Amino acid sequence: MLEEIRNYCLAKPGVEETLPFDEDSPVYKVMGKMFAIISVTPPHCISLKCDPERAVELREEYEGITPGYHMNKVHWNTVQFDGSVPVRLVNDLVDHSYELVVAALPKKMKEELQRLKDEE
Repeated sequence: MLEEIRNYCLAKPGVEETLPFDEDSPVYKVMGKMFAIISVTPPHCISLKCDPERAVELREEYEGITPGYHMNKVHWNTVQFDGSVPVRLVNDLVDHSYELVVAALPKKMKEELQRLKDEE
């Protein structure tokens, strides 16, 4: 699942993979702003930005979704890759995180991102 999620993140427009913390925690950024962190060492998981109300609902519904590890626990969830969270939901949460970050970008960066999307 790690490689599939990594590729899913990288396929989004304006995304880059960086290693600002360590080699075991690749960070995915859109236009330089972080939207996902994957742990490639066990236990495998991904931390994603999330609307605060939805974050709480997801934590209550899925055992494999917890407050963001080493992140702002109001705005970030950590999703375990242990099979307790459907892959489709993980992809939806990646999309949600990406869109939250894009929505908060300055106008100039949004325009640049739109140009990248138009070039695809």
